[in-house]
Amino acid sequence: MMSGSLDPARIAAITAALMFLGVLASKVSSRLRVPALLLFLAIGMLAGSEGIGGIAFDDHQLAQTVGVIALSFILFAGGLDTTWTEVRPVVGLGALLATVGVLVTSIVVGLSAAVILDVPVVVGLLVGAIISSTDAAAVFSVLRSHSVGLRGTLRPLLELESGSNDPMAVFLAVAFLELATNPDASALGIVPVFVLQMLVGGGAGWVLARMAVLVMNRLRLEYDGLYSVVLIALVLGTYGLASLLGGSGFLAVYVAGIVLGNSVFVHKRSLVRFMDGLAWLMQISMFLVLGLLVFPSDLLPIAIEGLLVAAVLMFLARPLAVLALLLPARYGIRQSVLVSWVGLRGAVPIILATFPLVKNLPEAEVIFDVVFFVVLTSVLIQGTTIPRVASWLAVDVPAAERPAAPLELVGPPGDATDLYDLVVAADAAAAGKQLVDVGLPSGALIVLIGRGDDFVLPQGSSILQPGDRVLLLAQQDVLTHARRLLEGPAPS
Repeated sequence: MMSGSLDPARIAAITAALMFLGVLASKVSSRLRVPALLLFLAIGMLAGSEGIGGIAFDDHQLAQTVGVIALSFILFAGGLDTTWTEVRPVVGLGALLATVGVLVTSIVVGLSAAVILDVPVVVGLLVGAIISSTDAAAVFSVLRSHSVGLRGTLRPLLELESGSNDPMAVFLAVAFLELATNPDASALGIVPVFVLQMLVGGGAGWVLARMAVLVMNRLRLEYDGLYSVVLIALVLGTYGLASLLGGSGFLAVYVAGIVLGNSVFVHKRSLVRFMDGLAWLMQISMFLVLGLLVFPSDLLPIAIEGLLVAAVLMFLARPLAVLALLLPARYGIRQSVLVSWVGLRGAVPIILATFPLVKNLPEAEVIFDVVFFVVLTSVLIQGTTIPRVASWLAVDVPAAERPAAPLELVGPPGDATDLYDLVVAADAAAAGKQLVDVGLPSGALIVLIGRGDDFVLPQGSSILQPGDRVLLLAQQDVLTHARRLLEGPAPS
């Protein structure tokens, strides 16, 4: 608990200061080229009882609750930003990495951790499960800060895996924790529980998201700001209801985000921006709280063990899991190696490490310190070298910076017309042609062309150039045809 009695004004001032430092840290992280989560954690540790802030905080249950709620919003925002047409080609591989890959990683790390930490095998497997999932936010913050893009389907694959592997890690951690604390528990008994969690979680997320689209399009609220409240209620309700029904709440919110993000609903663009800001708030809050929970003096005694566990994770377990799944699927060796290396650890392992603390597992303190050390090591080593490794493997492409479009569409509820932000490909049928000759289908209209830092008002004689950013007003039933013309490839 926080020591001392703090009046509301002081709590507000401290919270505001920490939040503002978190915002500054996100800016500094781009210049230092390190993941923002590392700086968020550092601020939390500096504000803690052993830092200059002197805030004593050891409420593991509260930290776990804050982490779970924050992670629900982060996963939902990630799903909301996922374009189904981009991830559909890699759904099979992404699902394998998010399930079998996590299982293989947790077992290899777990068996090694049992030897390294000199703990029972089931406790070692618990450690492996806790650090088995990757962090999407950490990966792409590094790529954005370095302006690095990835070739082919690498980015959608990493995006899908990172966003969907948390439920499997949570399930394995809870299952191994149950086996460690309950001698009568059966390992075989967890299999049907896993199937139930995945089916109920995925189903609940899909159903509730579809219902939310109908509600938002028909509710006709008097105040636009209330639609944001509906979205917050959807996230909390989806996680809570799916969990109460025995499903995976994390999987439910991620699926709900994907369904909603690929549907048409009123005020969609403004609500997506709102959720992006809320996700950043949740990230900052979560990492600050987790940083407060850490005592830096406890990390030094387990440094050697932590480095060994991290080495097994980065150089043995993760590569073994990724290569075993991707190479048989004819994924290139260079692409597979990159997928292996960008397995950054982040918030989920630290949140899961609070579970043994809440359950009073005898080895809980050691587990938490080791997991925290592994996360820091992963962020420092992998997070700072991803761009170099991508360049060395020749799988990187320049990532174009896109200026914000000055237009937004607010159509009537249920309207199937929306604005789409597309980039004209060099090999697209529309490249080099006048707008009048592009042949856009009826129901599709280019309303703005972005070229460099400027915007061009389109006319029939305007020539589309490769790299032009096009704001397309289109109905859903003609969107695929229009995208094919603008994004290619051109017909042979």
